[in-house]
Amino acid sequence: MITALIVDDEQKNIMVLQEMLRRYCPSVTVLGTAGNTEQAKNLILEVAPQLIFLDIQMPGGSGFDLLDSIKDLSLEIIFVTAYENYLLKAIRYSALDYILKPVNLEELIAAVYRAEQRLSLKAAAANKQLSLLLDNIRQPEQTQQIAIPVKEGYLIVLVREIIRLQANRGYTEIFHIGGKSYLTSKNIKEYEDMLPTSLFCRVHAAHLVNVDFIKVYHRGRGGYIELKNGDTIEVSVRRKEQLLSRFGF
Repeated sequence: MITALIVDDEQKNIMVLQEMLRRYCPSVTVLGTAGNTEQAKNLILEVAPQLIFLDIQMPGGSGFDLLDSIKDLSLEIIFVTAYENYLLKAIRYSALDYILKPVNLEELIAAVYRAEQRLSLKAAAANKQLSLLLDNIRQPEQTQQIAIPVKEGYLIVLVREIIRLQANRGYTEIFHIGGKSYLTSKNIKEYEDMLPTSLFCRVHAAHLVNVDFIKVYHRGRGGYIELKNGDTIEVSVRRKEQLLSRFGF
C-alpha cells in the first residue's frame, strides 16, 4: 500500500482525483488533502506520506515552493496541473511524473504504477530527481541539466554537453561530450519536444543534433554535417532548409 496526500486549491479537483484513486488505484490510500502550501506542509509533517499528488499553481505559493520548504526530497511526487508551460519542461528534464488536468485515467494509473516501482526499489534517485527539478527551475536554460534514464538509475548531465541523439529501434542513444553514449528507453521525438530548440535541431528522422557541435556542412541533395567530435551525420532533404536557416542561409 502507498500512503498519499492530494494538494490542490480546488475542492472539485480533489474529489475527482480521490474517486479515481479509490476506484482504479486500490494500492493508494489517501491520508488527507490540502488546499494550499501551508496546509500541505503541516499535513506532511503530521502524517509523513509516501506520495503527493501536487498541483503546481496555487494561491499563496506554488507546488515548487512547498517542495523547497519541506526539504524532504525522499517523497514521491506526481504533479497534477492544468498548465502546459515551461515548468513542465523542468519536470520532464528531471524524469518526474506529471498529469495534465482534466486527469486522464490511463495516465493516472501509469503514473501511480511508476511511483510504486520507485518506492519498492527505494531508489536514492528520487532524491536526485527532485533536487534536479528545483535546481533547474532556478537556472537559466544554458545551465540546466537533464536526468537520462539508464540501467543503473539516472545519469545527470548538462543539456549543453549533449552532442547528439540517435534513434535506435524505439530507443534513443545519447552521445555525451565525455566520449560515452547512453541508450535510453525514451524515443527521439520525446527528446526533440523536451530539449531547447535554440540548441538542438532535428536533421534527420534518426538524428537530433546540438548545433553548437556542428563543424562543417557538406553540400549534397540533403548533404551531411561533420561534428566537432568527428562524427558525420546525414541530413535529410526535407530537413536541409531548416538546418541551413539556423546559420542564416
